[in-house]
Amino acid sequence: MKVSELLKNTKKTLFSFEILPPLKGKSIQSIYDGIDPLIEFNPAFINVTYHREEFIYKKREKGYLEKFSIKKRPGTVGICAAISNKYQTPSVAHLICGGFTKEETENALIDLNFLGVNNVLALRGDPIKTEQYFVPEEGGNEYAVDLVKQIINLNNGNYIEENIENAAPTNFCIGVSGYPEKHSEAPNMKEDIIRLKAKIDAGAEYIVTQMFFDNQKFFNFVNLCRENGIEVPIVPGIKPIATKRQLQILPKLFHIDLPEELTDLVEACTTTEEVKTVGEKWALKQCKELIDYGVPCIHFYTMGKSNAVRNIAKEIF
Repeated sequence: MKVSELLKNTKKTLFSFEILPPLKGKSIQSIYDGIDPLIEFNPAFINVTYHREEFIYKKREKGYLEKFSIKKRPGTVGICAAISNKYQTPSVAHLICGGFTKEETENALIDLNFLGVNNVLALRGDPIKTEQYFVPEEGGNEYAVDLVKQIINLNNGNYIEENIENAAPTNFCIGVSGYPEKHSEAPNMKEDIIRLKAKIDAGAEYIVTQMFFDNQKFFNFVNLCRENGIEVPIVPGIKPIATKRQLQILPKLFHIDLPEELTDLVEACTTTEEVKTVGEKWALKQCKELIDYGVPCIHFYTMGKSNAVRNIAKEIF
């Protein structure tokens, strides 16, 4: 089932969540352990993130350093297929521009198509940790809109190799990301919406937002999208605060603001358990307000931990 169809046809707010592939060397059981507690709430779909390569340096003879490329969390394609098979729930594979040539992207899409995974989230991706700015792979897509266009080409039976005869078209449903508080590299919100609309005009069918902790920013974002002709479903992304350290980490990593009321509540906590309770209550309040607003789905960023999301889901799904 395509995510876009689920979102357009639902009469109630759906439940979905995102998981991380396990670290290399870990069993897929760790994935199942995170999903199992949430299955009773009938997730409409489950997203599987993709993590690009990192570089490390190893000392060699005479003090020389040798550069190595490593992927700490491989397995996105296989995990998507395993989820669909085990739980009979649609999985959504994240695809990124960084680290992929267009040919490698095409091959990944062919694998997904053969496995029956026909939902993807098209993302530009982040810069390598050692680089200040995003640098596209040589022969790769530079922006998410370029990735969307490549997927649409495949859906139309147009492959990179032009002389393929009777090429079978794929049937991917494409989601893209949206930023209620503006993408960190966009000069202003107007320009960010222009870039978002370009992705929709290219063929993307729905939007999943970056996490936010102030619902008014989401409402403003939706209004701005509608005013600029973006009519596809918009799914809010929610992340319950779990530790005090996240007050510093989340704004830095995701370029978001945290409401003063929330930070005051978290700072007043004396234990991690108290912080988790505050985070769950805040997220639950957000979710209830979003449901009243009429969102088609609420998407949870689990970060590999399902307890808080389960507690919230029990209250509203």
